[in-house]
Amino acid sequence: MTTTYEIANKFDTEGDAQSLLYEPPAQPLRYRKTMRYLFDYEGDAKALDAFVHEVLVDRISQTSHQDAKPLWNGTAFILDYGMKGGALDLEKEAILSYYRKLPSPAFKLNKLTLKTRVYVFGEGADADVFVKDIVNPAIQNAEVVRAAA
Repeated sequence: MTTTYEIANKFDTEGDAQSLLYEPPAQPLRYRKTMRYLFDYEGDAKALDAFVHEVLVDRISQTSHQDAKPLWNGTAFILDYGMKGGALDLEKEAILSYYRKLPSPAFKLNKLTLKTRVYVFGEGADADVFVKDIVNPAIQNAEVVRAAA
């Protein structure tokens, strides 16, 4: 089975997208950022949920969402990016190391993928500029999710 957890900071608000880009955009743009964890697993879904909330979620400052729906409406687009399969991902390795040390996790983790998700808000946002400025194509892959018309 495959499930996705998206983790957002409760206290973050929209930021100025200029801070993500090399050149200021023509129009003022805002953004919000989250982390997405995609689990391919077998076994007890409740055990996986407990693992996620124990290891990945700070109960005071973060919220987790377990469906694939975007957290915020009104985006110009959403940029998902993460490390390519052969690239070293230290956060992923730390999570897998912790998982491997569990005495009886009640689920088998077949694959874990981490993605940073950037929600971009505003008229005239150019997804190609964000991909070019944020994503390193040598070690990262990216997907742009267009806003629903």
